[in-house]
Amino acid sequence: MNGQIEAEHRVKADKLLDLVTAIFERCGMESPEARLLADSLVFADLGGVHSHGVLRVPEYIKKLTQEGVNPRGRPRLVRDEGACLVIDGDNSMGQIGAHFAMAQVIERAKGAGIAAAGIRGSNHCGAMAYFAMQALPHDMIGLATTNALPTMAPWGGAERILGINPVGIAIPAGQKWPVVYDAAFSGSSHGKIRICQQKGLTLPEDWALDSQGRPTTDPNLAVDGLLRPIGGFKGAGLAMIAGIFASMLSGASYGTELGNMEEGPQPGQDGHFVAAIRVSAFEDVGVFKARVDRAIEQIHACRLAPGFERTYAPGELEFINRENYRREGIPLNQMTLADLHQAASEMGLEVEPLNEFLR
Repeated sequence: MNGQIEAEHRVKADKLLDLVTAIFERCGMESPEARLLADSLVFADLGGVHSHGVLRVPEYIKKLTQEGVNPRGRPRLVRDEGACLVIDGDNSMGQIGAHFAMAQVIERAKGAGIAAAGIRGSNHCGAMAYFAMQALPHDMIGLATTNALPTMAPWGGAERILGINPVGIAIPAGQKWPVVYDAAFSGSSHGKIRICQQKGLTLPEDWALDSQGRPTTDPNLAVDGLLRPIGGFKGAGLAMIAGIFASMLSGASYGTELGNMEEGPQPGQDGHFVAAIRVSAFEDVGVFKARVDRAIEQIHACRLAPGFERTYAPGELEFINRENYRREGIPLNQMTLADLHQAASEMGLEVEPLNEFLR
């Protein structure tokens, strides 16, 4: 990505979490839910996934105060088949319903070995790894997926029909960091296109199409255009399948039923799907974790291709970022910080000067 890179400033994670929590409380959320929502965004920024971080705060404020999302929504169990559940999010933010559902399936998987839940009546839920990783302390594999507004065409098309419908999977390890995969079935998320637009960066060639279906590296054209599927027709097909899991098992909206990028999503129509798999139901936990460690070691020992300094297991870069950013501060660009400052002020909060907020 080339172009003029906007200066970034280091922000203390705890200060950022407190500020964003206070903002969401002013939107009408109860303190525990406000902190959960804020934590999901700061978690993404700590991992370096800024497309799902506090960049989203102004968007979330609008959802909670103007666009019909229920700031005090309470997820509830509406169908119980033992290890198979359906959760209604009560039109809460997606993080609230997905976190609730993941806690439910973890508890069920303690007995059944595997449990899953479909979630309806929900909204945007952020980074999927946040929910998949809930399973890790229980020696379980976590899985989470969600539908998304259509931003991608089926292979060979030039119309927004498919959501990029990301999938998060977290696998426990022993001495190594867990294996954590969190990605959509597109070359990039729409949020990353927005980050590049903010910074004046050009896009990689395989990220986006313009509105006519032609490849583009211009983020201004890409914002009004189409995201490109990973792996061509394979990524487009997997996006459709993930969308079916996230919506049709619970009765949530699928694809264009959800809304569009111009008018935004219909509140309370998002759907998600989460699952937990107890490792000990299949294999001795110690044996399993040791084998995952060895698989990671194989990745690290792989002969390098030209231009690369090392190889990483899925999620490893994010774990490294979290260690560094907790110590050195989260790097945020000036536009994101200015938007946060404005949002806090508009919500009636007294905000420290930005230079006091920086690490």
